Amino acid sequence: MRAALLYSAAGSLLLSALTAVPDAEDRTGAAELRGTAVAAARAQAAGIDFGPCPDAEDLPGVMRCGTVKVPLDYARPDGRQIELTVSRARATRKDPHGAREVLRQGSLVYNPGGPGATGLYFPLIGLLPEWKRIAAAYDLVGYAPRGVAPSAPLSCKDPEKFLKGPTQAPAHPTEAYKKERRVQAEAYARGCAERAGDALRHYHSLNNARDLDVLRAALGEPRLTFLGSSYGTYFGALYATLFPGHVRRMVFDSVVDPDPERIWYRNNLAQSAAFEHRWRDFREWIARHHGVYGLGRTAREVLRSYERASARLAAEPAGGKVGPGQLQGAFLQAGYYDDLWPHRARALSAYLAGDPRPLVEQAEQHPEAAVEAENSRAVYVAVECNDASWPTDWEVWDRDNTRLARVAPFETWDNVWTNLPCASWPAPRQRPLDVGAGPGELPPTLILAAERDAATPYRGALELRRRLAGSVLVTERDAGAHGLAGGPNACVNGHMEAYLLDGRLPGRRAQCAPHAEPGPAAPGGAGRSRGRRARPLIRPDRRPARRRPCGGR
Repeated sequence: MRAALLYSAAGSLLLSALTAVPDAEDRTGAAELRGTAVAAARAQAAGIDFGPCPDAEDLPGVMRCGTVKVPLDYARPDGRQIELTVSRARATRKDPHGAREVLRQGSLVYNPGGPGATGLYFPLIGLLPEWKRIAAAYDLVGYAPRGVAPSAPLSCKDPEKFLKGPTQAPAHPTEAYKKERRVQAEAYARGCAERAGDALRHYHSLNNARDLDVLRAALGEPRLTFLGSSYGTYFGALYATLFPGHVRRMVFDSVVDPDPERIWYRNNLAQSAAFEHRWRDFREWIARHHGVYGLGRTAREVLRSYERASARLAAEPAGGKVGPGQLQGAFLQAGYYDDLWPHRARALSAYLAGDPRPLVEQAEQHPEAAVEAENSRAVYVAVECNDASWPTDWEVWDRDNTRLARVAPFETWDNVWTNLPCASWPAPRQRPLDVGAGPGELPPTLILAAERDAATPYRGALELRRRLAGSVLVTERDAGAHGLAGGPNACVNGHMEAYLLDGRLPGRRAQCAPHAEPGPAAPGGAGRSRGRRARPLIRPDRRPARRRPCGGR
């Protein structure tokens, strides 16, 4: 009876949602699409009651928070509901370069990736100078996706037992070590099922895309303007495929390869290979500054310094907390963001010179962050395991990654241990959607990518551009930072601003010169940036625990 009332009260919205995407309906199931339309109509009628944020005492008053209800299972829209927490800063309407009043263009919704990352703090980015023009025209909206605290948070393990250091990180593990990690992965998968129950199956990318449409409706937006980074590009692409008529503008920043055959096992293999290249980029940078760090004049010599530190940490962890695993995790983060390079190099140099304090400060895992870290890891695992089929035979994982580790040892096995719960995953798997939109089906969209991005290799941007007719790719050449929007490249930011504010796109494939590399920081010193400004307040998130992907991370 309630559904019938909703159909009559919001008939036009419901009809457009059900008739605009017949092909997508065939591919993903009519029941879920009808359920999305029902939920969106309900959310549009209810809106979002924005008020003080839960931790308002620590936040500027410009940001307000509220909740929107979405079905746990879109095939049963009147069944169990969960609440997504949403944050917003209203458009300022103030021109930062003049006195005129700026025309408000609606809401700009952001997702930083993960899976497992929260976007709740995104609206605060409007306080930064480089975002003020966009913040003048748009309400900046962030949210915690389903499963990410406080939005029906998932957990697979006691957080107090989650962050345990020091740990090992063998690049070529023994059979005994592999068996130990397999046992741990199976236990983690069981823990997910035991803690979440039957709800576990509903945490996946297709539902993240459906949630996004309900959020759009709750915000009162007839069409969505969206900025997705890293993993956010993947379910943004799913959204564009499922709901092309609901798209206004979309920015895909650092793109996950959406090819269904690569979700997610093959994407993770590609990521491990790409991180090896980025790790070499970092080592070559350190070698160029041998006079500052004393870690080696070549990339090979720097690697020997790193391996010497890892061996020493295996024998005696720094501060009793930092072992080879924590060292590897800290240096993996530098593969995402090159503004970390001076700090990581300084810490390694100081450690080998007898001062472990900078390394402990940068690499140790903090118990107070355990709940958030475990929640992030749980969502990451649940989404990627639910999204697609994974090899269930350990011999496949062992064969593929043993071969890969011969040429790409830096991240390969750590990547395996992160994803291995998917080999014994207890919930049903989704069939990946064949992302795509033909000519005229979707408004023009903007893709941003760096050629040497390791977390989401450049191939993904080329694949998404091929699949979304009318999309335009802006490439930062010879650079590898992950997440370009609002970063240090003025050329990239100019293209994004022109698109979001005026709907203007460059030619089909635009090129930007790389941003300036960071300058060195001497051990014990503050370092310098060679005119390079700091990264923005909000970054695409990394992997669970020590690093949270993006793009499969």
